[in-house]
Amino acid sequence: MESEQLFNKGYGRNSYNSITSASSDEELLDGAGVIMDFHTTEDDNLLDGDASPGTAAGASSSTHLLDLLEEPIPGVGTYDDFHTIDWVREKCKDRERHRKINSKKKESAWEFTKSLYDAWSGWLVVTLTGLASGALAGVIDIVADWLNDLKEGVCLSAMWFNHEQCCWDSNETTFAERDKCPQWKTWAELILGQAEGPGSYIMNYFMFTFWALSFAFLAVSLVKVFAPYACGSGIPEIKTILSGFIIRGYLGKWTLMIKTITLVLAVASGLSLGKEGPLVHVACCCGNIFSYLFPKYSKNEAKKREVLSAASAAGVSVAFGAPIGGVLFSLEEVSYYFPLKTLWRSFFAALVAAFVLRSINPFGNSRLVLFYVEYHTPWYLFELFPFILLGVFGGLWGAFFIRANIAWCRRRKSTRFGKYPVLEVITVAAITAIVAFPNPYTRQNTSELIKELFTDCGPLESSQLCQYRSQMNGSQAYPAGSDAAATPGVYSAMWQLSLALVFKIIMTIFTFGLKVPSGLFIPSMLAYYHHDWFLFREWCEVGADCITPGLYAMVGAAACLGGVTRMTVSLVVIVFELTGGLEYIVPLMAAVMTSKWVGDAFGREGIYEAHIRLNGYPFLDAKEEFTHTTLAREVMRPWGNDPPLAVLTQDDMTLAELQNIISQTSCNGFPVIVSKESQRLVGFALRRDITIAIENARRKQEGIMLNSRVYFTQHAPTLPADSPRPLKLRSILDMSPFTVTDHTPMEIVVDIFRKLGLRQCLVTHNGRLLGIITKKDILRHMAQMANQDPESIMFN
Repeated sequence: MESEQLFNKGYGRNSYNSITSASSDEELLDGAGVIMDFHTTEDDNLLDGDASPGTAAGASSSTHLLDLLEEPIPGVGTYDDFHTIDWVREKCKDRERHRKINSKKKESAWEFTKSLYDAWSGWLVVTLTGLASGALAGVIDIVADWLNDLKEGVCLSAMWFNHEQCCWDSNETTFAERDKCPQWKTWAELILGQAEGPGSYIMNYFMFTFWALSFAFLAVSLVKVFAPYACGSGIPEIKTILSGFIIRGYLGKWTLMIKTITLVLAVASGLSLGKEGPLVHVACCCGNIFSYLFPKYSKNEAKKREVLSAASAAGVSVAFGAPIGGVLFSLEEVSYYFPLKTLWRSFFAALVAAFVLRSINPFGNSRLVLFYVEYHTPWYLFELFPFILLGVFGGLWGAFFIRANIAWCRRRKSTRFGKYPVLEVITVAAITAIVAFPNPYTRQNTSELIKELFTDCGPLESSQLCQYRSQMNGSQAYPAGSDAAATPGVYSAMWQLSLALVFKIIMTIFTFGLKVPSGLFIPSMLAYYHHDWFLFREWCEVGADCITPGLYAMVGAAACLGGVTRMTVSLVVIVFELTGGLEYIVPLMAAVMTSKWVGDAFGREGIYEAHIRLNGYPFLDAKEEFTHTTLAREVMRPWGNDPPLAVLTQDDMTLAELQNIISQTSCNGFPVIVSKESQRLVGFALRRDITIAIENARRKQEGIMLNSRVYFTQHAPTLPADSPRPLKLRSILDMSPFTVTDHTPMEIVVDIFRKLGLRQCLVTHNGRLLGIITKKDILRHMAQMANQDPESIMFN
């Protein structure tokens, strides 16, 4: 029988048959997945039941608990690095703290003031986060634009002006007219004194490549030496942290400073990356730092994650100028726990961040966004099919990009090339700069190029894409009844755009995941901007109502980004706010939903979930369905050749035995049972709490020795006078750990872990301990069921 073979060695396995064969309630507890309240005399003697809250024993126990857990011990914190928080415990701690404050607020004016400060601390911390996020985003935008233009020349009248600001007076700000601005000097003009000719071209080429490599080298060096966590997008790690994972230093002050500096350098180097994802990381760093100013958040990991959710919304708000989209992004994409109060504070943080960014006005257009569209041509019903087709292409592109990028990142991890991040970044930057310079559409700043592709052709547009012969009259763009014949410049521009499309696709695959800050939003959108602009440019019939090529570029870009990230609602709102195209909500919705459906046909993971799995983070995705029919006993440990489960007995251990178990194991906590013979579950003690209790007892109590008895009971028995002082640990014992029976379907267990944020769950049979299921066990089981490598899950 299956039950007879469940355990074959060690504690739990040898006793499985004896447990499951019991036939009377007098022998076993009827513990169908819960810890029962015992009332018999025998059980009271075994468990030494709780003293009533009003007794002195209960009061001293509570005081002892606060002494043990609240007084800091050097080198010992609440959670270890790369461990998962206990959501239930953190919420209970917050409720207890809240009750304590409310009970004292009527005692004095000072206590009332403290209660007000506690109530408003949430709004204060998100306000500070919004202010800092908006200010840093404005600085990053301004400095990145200046450094990007520095690759081509300088402004003699004011060195701190970028090209557009330098040429405001001359009114020549388009990319094609850059050489006509008298205040702006290229490097060839400054060094050689000539603006044209082969020598001038080579000098500009050399300086462009030199500055690109310098910026890239400086960025990767700063990341490698000072803050390794400052690399990448940050969104996969933010998702993991918001799910309850601890990554010490990832949201620290040093990471914030290096990420801000290197993000500017990475964008200015011309690498095929964006600053949108890293801005979410920057905003979360601000939220984490400010949360330490308020004990309500600094001492509670669950409450701190509410601040980080609001910070994520502020990050997207300043990245795209889309405050509503930022709130939806936090809700849909990154947040694991998102109560209504967090929704309000996320909205407020996004509002404050957007207001600060608008006040700085980094784009110089008095708008929050850079890509605001000026056309409002209505779309027609027959265009719905092309929009859906764009969604299909976007889903296919997204599936291809995810597989290609993950394959390259996995190869980077498993080969020697990944051990030399500086060399890899310099190589990619060199290839990017050398290939990009000859083509004006790859040499151009990514944001400027998207802005140009968004712009509809008019009589005053001087872009090569708008060079039609019918514009020669200057007063009428497209005279009725005449053909707008394209000049050779238009066909040349389309070929250049085609080459730029292929180049951006290839380089984005190799760039995302480098050891520099790298976002994915703008490069993904740009790929389809190229494609759709020249694909639909010739669809216009002159003299009649015309389709808008920029609209197809916008819809295609959203579809492409949806295929890569698998975002839906938040993406549509972000693109709408990014462009101001309210009339085009329905086309955007159709394309984005189609791209998600097509992408999901090749795998439900978006790029961020794929990188989470690649890094082995313990992220239990709420969007992932578990439909297998396995049971808890098939997943729990110990199993097979696993070592026996480490357990503690409630009154049958010495301090030396307890320390020996702690030193020889690495598990997060230990089940406490009545005895090895009984195997009846009493509770669960966390490893961290036991360590804190022992350290505090040795420091504060005399007579604690290695042969001191350890009791997890309320009252210790009377000991001989010459016996060492006992160590009572009942106050740190969780008397109601989450348990399931061995026949509980794993579908229910997975759902419990998702909704309650559990770290572990004990498995019992009729109230007696059989094993344990951790979050890591569940993730490995799900990977195994999906024919993936279960060993890729490295953390718990």
